[in-house]
Amino acid sequence: MRLSELVGKEIVNISNGVRLGIVGESDLVFDENTGQVRSIILPRRSSLISFWAGKQYLAIPWEAIKKIGVEVIIVELRQENVDFNYWEE
Repeated sequence: MRLSELVGKEIVNISNGVRLGIVGESDLVFDENTGQVRSIILPRRSSLISFWAGKQYLAIPWEAIKKIGVEVIIVELRQENVDFNYWEE
């Protein structure tokens, strides 16, 4: 699959039905040695708190992706597996 084929697809968590974001507004993390995608980094929707605390991002491990469809990417993220990071820009 080409990277361009992922752009525009919405990412949905099958565990709770939450729409997490759209590929294209995201970044991909690649393994330097193999060139394989390790994770998708999605910016969290902005809130008043994130305005002062820096930007909040959700890292989705590539292993969490269960299905890539025509319009949607289905991931399985349980609450205990969700990795939020704060980065100052």
